[in-house]
Amino acid sequence: MNQELKQYLRFFVEHRQKDWLEWLASAEFAVNNKVHTAIKVSPFMANYGRELRMGGDIRRKGKVEKAMEFVERMKQVQEEAGAVLKKAQEDMKR
Repeated sequence: MNQELKQYLRFFVEHRQKDWLEWLASAEFAVNNKVHTAIKVSPFMANYGRELRMGGDIRRKGKVEKAMEFVERMKQVQEEAGAVLKKAQEDMKR
């Protein structure tokens, strides 16, 4: 993940590398919103059970997910991510 942050910042930071702090929030957003190759979801989705969005329409009316449904969905996402990461770890050992 640090390599991805470095690569992202390398594209935007000026050649004197004095403005990297201005780009850090954008880099964090990009990394948290990118689908991770091992777990097949973004880190934000794995942690919070929803996609990371920039902005949004607060006037939009929709169904509110029930708390228990949310908890079950989060357990499922985290279990799947854990299983895939464990498999990737075992593959790397071999």
